Amino acid sequence: MTITTQEFSGFKPTFFRFFREIKKNNNREWFLENKSRYQQDVVAPMLAFITAMQAPLTTIAPRYRAISKQMGGSMFRIYRDARFSKNKQPYKEHAAFHFRHELGKDAHAPGYYLHLETNKIIFGAGIWLPPPKHLAAIRETIMDSPAAWAQVKADPRIEKYGGVQGAGLKTAPRGIAKDHPQIADLRRKSFFLMQEVKPAIAQNADFVDLVASAYKDCEPLMEFICHSLEIPF
Repeated sequence: MTITTQEFSGFKPTFFRFFREIKKNNNREWFLENKSRYQQDVVAPMLAFITAMQAPLTTIAPRYRAISKQMGGSMFRIYRDARFSKNKQPYKEHAAFHFRHELGKDAHAPGYYLHLETNKIIFGAGIWLPPPKHLAAIRETIMDSPAAWAQVKADPRIEKYGGVQGAGLKTAPRGIAKDHPQIADLRRKSFFLMQEVKPAIAQNADFVDLVASAYKDCEPLMEFICHSLEIPF
């Protein structure tokens, strides 16, 4: 099916309706019967959103890419990789985007994120479960530059979103003292900022501006991560 090119006008009720229905019908037969709906009601506005985000993202973080392609672009596939998961359902029940750094190759690269479910929308930026080498580099930078890290955390834009988040280890990483002054952050395995809103907010074209504004607020954290990884912001 050819996807109709469109300007982004919001994620409409039909977008969220598809995901409500796939929660009740998460099987290949139903998806194939409704694939044309998926393409028109889900993929088309997702690609339009990516295109609309290109200009603001270039201003906010020019090394990050908004690639408007269904495969190999900034939108995550709906097909679930169930090989290593207890959840064997074939399809994801949400939509998501990752605008990653130009040097990044997968979801573990630094990037800007947007996640849409039927009952909530989450967006922000950071780095999720980076490979050991990159995680070690971030931890080392925190330890080597505690004042710079403290400045990031104290920035009003960071505090606005509840501070730096990310699940971590129950104890100190190997080689780091349990009473290290930054131990709460050094235990983290991810570093990100996220904002949560209701789906109704996303139904108009100005949703792009709201997300772009949040991405801009993430600048102190993203600069610190890029500095730690020795890549340009």
